[in-house]
Parts: sequence; structure tokens; C-alpha cells
Amino acid sequence: MPPVADELSITILRRLADSPDVNQRELAEHAGVSLGRLNYALRALVDKGWVKVGNFSRNPHKLGYAYLLTPRGISAKTRLTKAFLARKMSEYDALREQIEHLRREVEGG
Repeated sequence: MPPVADELSITILRRLADSPDVNQRELAEHAGVSLGRLNYALRALVDKGWVKVGNFSRNPHKLGYAYLLTPRGISAKTRLTKAFLARKMSEYDALREQIEHLRREVEGG
């Protein structure tokens, strides 16, 4: 999965872990993507078996849908978060080196 897709998956999985009753519109807004893109990504997570969708629309006291992380989804969330953190730390280190190089260049010039 490309890094951008990983970031969206992490965002979705983390939000669903915190708020399984969130609706797709709120989830799309939180993730900063269109509703269509969110729906596509969410379906992919369901197809992978990471998220289970429960339909509670027949019960008037519950929301229409609840999105639950499966045990595989919880494992995936942990794995993706670790990989994301490692990638961001590497980017941070590279950026810090670049800033130092530019700082030395400006001070010397």
C-alpha cells in the first residue's frame, strides 16, 4: 500500500477505534478527504477484514451503522502506525539535516 493510502487507513482505523459510531461524513471530514474517497477506502478496509460494519437501522435507539475494528484491524492499525512513525521520523531526521546544511550555508555566505 502506498504511503498516502497507509496514512488514510491509519486515520480511519484510529478514528474508528475511538468512535465506532462515527458516520462517513464526519469520518471524511476528519480525514480531510472527499466522501467518495472515504467510502472507497472504508470498503477496502472492510474487504481486508480489518473493519466490520454493523447495521442497526432497525433499532430506533441506535445509529444507522457502527464500524468496529476486528482483531485483524487492531493488529493492522498497530503495524501501520509503527511503519508510519518510522517513516515520519526518517523524514524528520532528513529535514533536520537539510535545515542545518542550509543554516551553515547562509551563515557562511
